[in-house]
Amino acid sequence: MHVLIIVENLPVPFDRRVWSEALALKAAGMDVTVICPGVSKGLADEEVLEGIRILRHPLAEAKSGTFQYVREYAHALYWETRLAWKVWRETKFDAVHICNPPDLLFMVVLPFKVLFRTKVVFDHHDLSPELYEVKFQKRGLGYWLMRVAEFFTFRVADHVISTNESYARIAKERGAKKDSEVTVVRSGPDLARFKRPPLSEMSGGVTVGYVGVIAEQDGVDKLIDAMGSIVNDHQRADVRLVVIGDGPSKDQLEELAADLGIRSHVDFVGFKSGNELLDVLGTVDIGVCPDPYNDYNDKCTMNKILEYMALSIPVVQFDLTEGRVSAGDAALYAGRDNDPAELAAAIIRLADDPELRQEMGAKGRARMEDHLEWRHQIPKLVSVYRQAARQS
Repeated sequence: MHVLIIVENLPVPFDRRVWSEALALKAAGMDVTVICPGVSKGLADEEVLEGIRILRHPLAEAKSGTFQYVREYAHALYWETRLAWKVWRETKFDAVHICNPPDLLFMVVLPFKVLFRTKVVFDHHDLSPELYEVKFQKRGLGYWLMRVAEFFTFRVADHVISTNESYARIAKERGAKKDSEVTVVRSGPDLARFKRPPLSEMSGGVTVGYVGVIAEQDGVDKLIDAMGSIVNDHQRADVRLVVIGDGPSKDQLEELAADLGIRSHVDFVGFKSGNELLDVLGTVDIGVCPDPYNDYNDKCTMNKILEYMALSIPVVQFDLTEGRVSAGDAALYAGRDNDPAELAAAIIRLADDPELRQEMGAKGRARMEDHLEWRHQIPKLVSVYRQAARQS
């Protein structure tokens, strides 16, 4: 079986979920080709990694404004369509695996489904309508256009892979999919690859860590405010924060840290991956997921939580439904009021109790090993394609 994977949001192999899926399908005996962005980021337009062929296309520079979004998506759809037909002419494929955002890739794969009965699997990564509503604080025309695009994506898909039960429920309710057409395949690091390095000698104190995108909806501003409370109000000079990642709000949050007088307590180390990411996370005592409570975040599984748990790092987060499903007793929960002071109180509690940190870290690691790590998800992913092969 030859599977074509199309992803627009991140380049492969840096999209860890998509790369894990590609490796799992390859290990199950399938041929795998991936189409993704990346040429404009200095990556090769074509290469083979671990037996997986990767075709990358340019991506228009992301800018704000409706016209710019339309231009960006149209540019990506053009390249994805062009490369999909290139793959078809050269080797054909039996199934195509599309990943959102955006919910527009059904337009690329619909001709293959109609003309050649190619199976379509939709890997549901993001809730675009909910994100729009949270970002703009309204349900405008953009929200309903996203609902329409989401619906067509569900209808074109023969099978939906949901990242959690909340997403699975949406596939059934909004996408009108049957139970047999939806499979939950959670994201999670591969513990064989994602290992904490030996602890280096530290100069004392407690290190709080954040890893992820630094954008308006990710709540990193609330974490900076919490650090301001920890350092200024609680006089805790022994606590420092390391922020791993990049995004449109990074410069603004550096200014916020300076305005709060805590710039010397906060390190913005930029985007890290692979061993570099593990080296930095290896210095972290407390991992924070500051994503605020809202209708979008409440339904999302945050990869950062799973990565903290994989490295035996205790978690502090707001009380999100899927966040609690992931972390269980491995986290302290700062309520649903999105109050930085409550976030700060939970961080201080863990900072003052190394035994509790160790206990919670061990619980998180055990949850990963027993239920959540990637090896538990592989059989479910592969079964989707075995079923597709039988139905071909």
